[in-house]
Amino acid sequence: MKQYETEVLVIGSGIAGLFYSIHCAQFARVTIITKGTIGESNTMYAQGGIAAVFDMADSIENHIRDTLVAGDDLCNEEAVHQIVQNARRVILELDALRVDFDKRLSGSFDLHREGGHSHARVVHSTDATGKEVETALVKQVRAIPNITILEGCFAIDLCVNDNTCTGAIAIEKSALEALQIHAKVVMLASGGAGQVYEMNTNPSIATGDGFAMAHRAGAVISNMEFVQFHPTTLYGPSNPVFLITEALRGFGAELKNENGETFMEKYHPLKSLAPRDVVSRAIVNEMEKRNVPCVYLDVTGFNKTEIQTHFPTIYSRCKDAGIDIVRTMIPVVPAAHYMCGGVVTDLNGRTSIGNLYACGEVSCTGVHGANRLASNSLLEGLVFAENAAVDTKSRLESNSHLLHPLYFVALDLEEDVNLAYIKSYLQQLMWRFAGIVRNGTELNYCHDELKQLHQKLSSKISLYGNSVASNELLNLIETSLMIVRGSLLREESRGCQYRTDFPLKSDLLTFQDISEHLSLSA
Repeated sequence: MKQYETEVLVIGSGIAGLFYSIHCAQFARVTIITKGTIGESNTMYAQGGIAAVFDMADSIENHIRDTLVAGDDLCNEEAVHQIVQNARRVILELDALRVDFDKRLSGSFDLHREGGHSHARVVHSTDATGKEVETALVKQVRAIPNITILEGCFAIDLCVNDNTCTGAIAIEKSALEALQIHAKVVMLASGGAGQVYEMNTNPSIATGDGFAMAHRAGAVISNMEFVQFHPTTLYGPSNPVFLITEALRGFGAELKNENGETFMEKYHPLKSLAPRDVVSRAIVNEMEKRNVPCVYLDVTGFNKTEIQTHFPTIYSRCKDAGIDIVRTMIPVVPAAHYMCGGVVTDLNGRTSIGNLYACGEVSCTGVHGANRLASNSLLEGLVFAENAAVDTKSRLESNSHLLHPLYFVALDLEEDVNLAYIKSYLQQLMWRFAGIVRNGTELNYCHDELKQLHQKLSSKISLYGNSVASNELLNLIETSLMIVRGSLLREESRGCQYRTDFPLKSDLLTFQDISEHLSLSA
């Protein structure tokens, strides 16, 4: 097996991993590994923007309160204060890196309002903010000599010795060879797990790799039951899932049924701008009650030029699907979107394993609690990536003599056609039994099915070795098991978790209770 050494290893190339790498490169040799091409991440698909207080009518206190309300009494308030108070600064830092944010003629940021926000505070680049930020950061990273990028390099496990992370094992896809990467510090910034579900907004690479690797290594994991479903994705039997940004509702679009009647006023005072968990459940309820496959988002009658200017991506994608959105309502359904839980970290990104940091969607800082406030995710990644980089510098200065035990990994070079079938079955299983609305009976059935899949696949890997496809599927199964176990343990309805058999909120369970069970579970 090939050996490789670096000071800082970053697993993942989304906004958190890249921002962390840029800061760490000022004092260390950094290696980024990504299983696809650099920049292919959930960040690329983030339409909305980054929340920060720039309007004089707004305040830090308002942003904090909105975040805590959305998190449904389960946020880490210290972490919330941390991101909100640093929001302006990191956005101005991105602006200095030439991220092309939309601005008014005065030069001030053009601010959108999204669901759960009491004020317009979302800094954006039309309706493709993630792509703009990611593109700018990739350009910066490529220009820094101290950063090495290994594309097509799939991390399969963390190397841990005496609860200290010393690197990772990866598969180089081009060479079909295993690679052990030795590092003084490892940053896990591997993104989310949307591919767990049949309907999701995530790219195909979002297979829960970081959650599963951290779990196998013994890291404390929490809040996995809180999977956020985005309320509005384009519906159509022949249309691929495509997210319709919440900013469109902030712009004035309303949710309606097939008769053009609004319904959100029955569910929340903020109507179509209610928090995402409320809107998603309301849509599902309306669909079931009326026996229809979707609801509609109405921007008909809006000024066409304004819509094309502010939402060019959405306008174009809908037009490709045969929908002129200023003339015809947009058919929408909810889809899995974002993991609110993950690898538990402190405010500096430290996990329960020495020398292992986590940042971005794979982490659980407690910012999002039971439900993420729109446009706080990119912000969280930026602020805690910077905190982690500062902490990493001090860690490296006192961390020069690490043990690097050698590992052996067997590779399976044969393609298994059954893996795609199993993945499809898994996604349908999770969508049906561990989706927006849950109950104990269905969760237990789902758990039993997942355990059987896990046993079969683990046996196959033990016999024939590791491959990218088999390990991705293993990670999907293990991440699904964590979601289902967390959902079963949390016998209440809170935020993104809604159980028909426990419809009320409980004061007995905290995310720490659930994390202990997840970290000790087999």
